Amino acid sequence: MVWERDEATTGGSAGVDIDDPAAAVDSGHARLNELGYKQELKRDLSVLSNFAFSFSIISVLTGITTLYNTGLRFGGTVTMTFGWFLAGVFTMFVGLSMAEICSSYPTSGGLYYWSARLSGHEWAPLASWMTGWFNIVGQWAVTTSVDFSLAQLLQVMILLSTGGNNGGGYLASKYMVIGFHGGILLIHAILNSLPITLLSLFGQIAAAWNIMGVFVLMIAIPAVATERASAKFVFTHFNTENTDGIHNKFYIFVLGLLMSQYTLTGYDASAHMTEETKSADKNGPRGIISSIGISIIVGWCYLLGITFAVTNIPNLLSSDNDAGGYAIAEVFYLAFKSRYGSGTGGIICLGIVAIAIFFCGMSSVTSNSRMVYAFSRDGAMPLSTFWHKVNKQEIPINAVWLSTFVSFCMALTYLGSLVAFQAMVSIATIGLYIAYAFPIFFRVTLARKSFVPGPFNLGRYGVLIGWISVLWVVVITVLFSLPVAYPITKDTLNYTPVAVGGLLILTVSWWVLSARYWFRGPVTNIPT
Repeated sequence: MVWERDEATTGGSAGVDIDDPAAAVDSGHARLNELGYKQELKRDLSVLSNFAFSFSIISVLTGITTLYNTGLRFGGTVTMTFGWFLAGVFTMFVGLSMAEICSSYPTSGGLYYWSARLSGHEWAPLASWMTGWFNIVGQWAVTTSVDFSLAQLLQVMILLSTGGNNGGGYLASKYMVIGFHGGILLIHAILNSLPITLLSLFGQIAAAWNIMGVFVLMIAIPAVATERASAKFVFTHFNTENTDGIHNKFYIFVLGLLMSQYTLTGYDASAHMTEETKSADKNGPRGIISSIGISIIVGWCYLLGITFAVTNIPNLLSSDNDAGGYAIAEVFYLAFKSRYGSGTGGIICLGIVAIAIFFCGMSSVTSNSRMVYAFSRDGAMPLSTFWHKVNKQEIPINAVWLSTFVSFCMALTYLGSLVAFQAMVSIATIGLYIAYAFPIFFRVTLARKSFVPGPFNLGRYGVLIGWISVLWVVVITVLFSLPVAYPITKDTLNYTPVAVGGLLILTVSWWVLSARYWFRGPVTNIPT
């Protein structure tokens, strides 16, 4: 990879607002003007703040905790310890490709703007339309899944604090879980209505909390556990025992990868925050790459620490255990109960995770709202003028509240059907990665010779890394759409292809019937 300053893409005086002093010194501001956009959001984020938003959305404490059951069930410790690095390496390829494009086009629109610029004049409207809707719906699904996982964790914490599943503990109803979810979203909307300087502070606290939380838990849990797994078990045990009728080891390993790949998403937040980031053509790419790299290392530490306290996988996955089948909660609870006779310490540890998930949801809403702001700025959404408005603190306030409202509506499917909710949430991984792949694909095909890199670029390896990234997204899209249980029934069907296919049909149909007549892709707002 190469860092350089290219005046054709990052500097010069063309398009710079000379009335704004920041434009003369900030390359991100200058580049935004060159791309045809006014500076409407407050550019006050440092590279640390930009990194913090993506890192707190990736949030290894959130993703690993939420899908630890999946990792244990499909492959167990081998899938988690080695599968984490496999997913991490390919995720880094995707991140590098996105960082290179972000350096050239540092706008809040991110992926959909990149697709428009890289696909050429003829294909730009359709390319940006498809990318934008997959990106925005995927982000809403991420917020839904993150905040809902926090609501479920609160349910488990209440259960354990009132005696556990085997001690007459109180299990909150699904209506209460939805109530928790709605309350969490409300708090996130209020926090995201604050000035960006405060939000930036919260983001940095979130990043620090994730790192410190991981190291506290990875040391505390195995330290207090009276029974620990051996290194041989952690690094070589492959769990083939599941109740889903799947026995092929490769198939099992593939399904277990979902935990790792689900966790390593959301780093496009660094791109969506570029219009609020200083020197965004350099710091946006830094935010993407560093958030992925540090998450890979910190996440593996967390996985190892927790897994060394795992000795009985069937018990952790059983719905009859104290945590009602919530594997990590059971690990924490039993570790402290075995040594002190009380699982209170385990509940406190779950509180550390809960706060990390809360911060993750907060940052996710921030990223959502910037995507809504940019997409509506270009007229792609119904009532675009309304969603594009910013308040006196230069916050896209209406976009914030729309994002939380849509995420709440998505969660309501849980009341009707668990499989419907799972289908909705599945877009959080596959739908979002498809949006990641669109601009990278255009970069290595239609724009292979015309792409002008920014300060950060991959040099002669850009096309190769781009193709690896696209192929990885194709692979995980197919693999994560495979059945997860046999025999296949309406209750065991993997609804991921249904959800993603439904989104594809809706966006294409809307385009054919209406949008192709009025949507022209990104629209500049600086007169030429």
